[in-house]
Amino acid sequence: MQLPPFLSCSQPMAVVSSNCIPSLTLGSLSQLGRRSLGCRSLSLKLTHLSNSSLHCSLNVPENTHEDTPMEKRFPPYPTVMDINQIRERLPHRFPFLLVDRIIEYNPGVSVVGIKNVTINDNFFPGHFPERPIMPGVLMIEAMSQVGGAVILEPDVKGTSGEVFFLAGVDKVRFRKPVIPGDTLVMRMTLMKMHKRFGVAKLEGKAYVGSELVCEGEFLMATGSDPQA
Repeated sequence: MQLPPFLSCSQPMAVVSSNCIPSLTLGSLSQLGRRSLGCRSLSLKLTHLSNSSLHCSLNVPENTHEDTPMEKRFPPYPTVMDINQIRERLPHRFPFLLVDRIIEYNPGVSVVGIKNVTINDNFFPGHFPERPIMPGVLMIEAMSQVGGAVILEPDVKGTSGEVFFLAGVDKVRFRKPVIPGDTLVMRMTLMKMHKRFGVAKLEGKAYVGSELVCEGEFLMATGSDPQA
């Protein structure tokens, strides 16, 4: 096999049989890549196309993740509903509004919301003074509020001027503590909706990063808002 002129070098390269599909990286090619292409390594991939021909391609790595400054590596969460839009839909207010942003919304199907957990949250001085941990019951409450964005959707319930109540929880598990500095990402998926009775069943999962920290099934009921 004869390599293209721009890949030629003084050292022996490799002997490749015509019935194989090798992929190799050579130290001499790596050095060549640094000089001519300005990259860290150069990968030579040889692919068998026919009995008499071989296809040669170069895989030149792009800039590595380490080249990007830490503050620029992670894009912000998208905003589907900001805090003002959430306040228009949910009746909760300080200090019990536990959803900061809706980042994904499929009407009548599912919703994803986030809660930015900070040391300034008013429950941390008592839970616990020497080891602040978000109470599990408040994680359940936050997930319920995210679920409320689904069941209070007019297309789902068919009416406006309503509030929702947590009627029950089942199969709840807390997998890992949530602490100040974490971003709690909560996905609520509508499983069943009985419009006649105003009752909904949802599946909830909460994450910090890619780790599941809480999950469960939620039974929620809607009712008329006396102030509506």
